[in-house]
Amino acid sequence: MTPRVRRPRAARVAAAVLALPVLVACGADPEPGERANAPSGSTRTAGPADDLPADDPAALGQREVTTGLTSPWGLAATGDDRVLLSERDTGRILLLDPATGQREELRTLPDVVPGGEAGLLGLALTPDESALLAYYTVEETSRIVSMPWDGQRLGEPEVLLDGIPGGAGYHQGGQLVVGPDDLLYVGTGDNGVPESAQDTGSLSGKVLRLTLEGEPAPGNPFDNEVYSYGHRNVQGLAFDEQGRLWASEFGANAFDELNLVEAGADHGWPDVEGSGGGEGRTDPVVVWSTADASPSGLAFWDGSLWMAALRGQRLWEIPLAAGAEGVEQPVAHLAGELGRLRSVLALPTSDAGGAGELLLVTSNTDGRGEVRDGDDRALALTRP
Repeated sequence: MTPRVRRPRAARVAAAVLALPVLVACGADPEPGERANAPSGSTRTAGPADDLPADDPAALGQREVTTGLTSPWGLAATGDDRVLLSERDTGRILLLDPATGQREELRTLPDVVPGGEAGLLGLALTPDESALLAYYTVEETSRIVSMPWDGQRLGEPEVLLDGIPGGAGYHQGGQLVVGPDDLLYVGTGDNGVPESAQDTGSLSGKVLRLTLEGEPAPGNPFDNEVYSYGHRNVQGLAFDEQGRLWASEFGANAFDELNLVEAGADHGWPDVEGSGGGEGRTDPVVVWSTADASPSGLAFWDGSLWMAALRGQRLWEIPLAAGAEGVEQPVAHLAGELGRLRSVLALPTSDAGGAGELLLVTSNTDGRGEVRDGDDRALALTRP
């Protein structure tokens, strides 16, 4: 295997130049109506041989922040170095101090209806931190609400957008991020109705773009909330330092995806799983076997995208290529060490010369994991 090299700042993992084959998870055939295409020439592949050994000098440092969380999901950083955290199955929103591990319950949303992948999901603060936005499922739909936030207390929720299909209990999407344009971007899933992802009049299987008041953003390509379409289940959204929007997406039986999202793009689902969609379709930038990823949260930190993997039980680092579009070969950290990994968040740092910390939360109490002593937990990761 080609040796890994270091990026200019200390102990940063760069790409292995070996392109690896992607295996179909569990040997399953694609579901009817799906095409699990081989990666195209412009799409990178990643797999277990890209794991970074725990004893490698470039392995991430770990600091345990807190334990005993129940199905943690959404994360939002405040300007005073604290974190707002949602629990999917309890409907609770917690305030966490990553420096001390202290946490308190701020509010439980009483109309949250959990079940399967449904419940209280993504969080995002408005740029002025006057309100916290939350995505969650109710009886048959999902909604986005806004709650006044004064730095200590959360006010009553006000519905910004309702009627996102959400009654199936799986493929709920649920991620929120406010972009550098002060608009809200929302990842939704197909809610178990794959053909809805190609319907630009539906909110399922999409990335939505809204004003902070919940209206369709000006300039949206279809004169509604839809920004991009053809998605199966987007649970991770992140902007890089160039202002580009990236999305992590669950595949079905063969390929999970990292997508670069632009207005009006068709990402292929359900006609295409993976790359090779042809003219008019946008291929993913990276694909993984579903056994190696099943991705959820996504964050930009220290020059790379960081993607939490549930079934894959790894934290994938995807370095952004310097001076050019695209990415370098992904490398995995923490393989099998912590179980299922749900969400990641770059924490602010006062050290102008350092990377700061990356907050990571596990997901072993979500009904699909093996619960370990102390689960679920939050950890702060650092570069060596």
